[in-house]
Amino acid sequence: MRFTFLLPLALIASAAIAAPGRDDQLKPVSVQMAAAGQAALAAGKAQDAIDSFEAALASDPRNVAAFAGIAAAYEKLGLPGKAVKYYREALALNPSDISALEGQGRALVARGATARAQINLARIKALCKTECSAAARLEGVITKASQQASVAPAKDKPKQN
Repeated sequence: MRFTFLLPLALIASAAIAAPGRDDQLKPVSVQMAAAGQAALAAGKAQDAIDSFEAALASDPRNVAAFAGIAAAYEKLGLPGKAVKYYREALALNPSDISALEGQGRALVARGATARAQINLARIKALCKTECSAAARLEGVITKASQQASVAPAKDKPKQN
């Protein structure tokens, strides 16, 4: 008698574990809103892009692309601090997202945090395992910023008579 009661419970529990509700898939409306955000960003409409990405997150807060899109829009608006924050949110959901690591690295360089950007570069290289364009692009941004930083003090020196 005991087993007849436990068997249905065991079947229900195993079914719940086997089909957890497909957490790996985003809601279609979230994907559509993120696509609209990408289109607005490509058209140079950063604020419209942010609005679309925020709508995407409202419908599904697991949308990594929406967080990264908001960050990219803030980069376009010249607000690297906000960009870093949203890239951090994207990376909290997916620490292996190479484009978010690259974007956050660019934003960190824009804020003058090249040492932190180097950490992102190392993570990208570890994830790629071979040469990848994201690592090359970020390395170029870091190198350019380092060169500009070394030239800047020379320009600021007063001329001696």
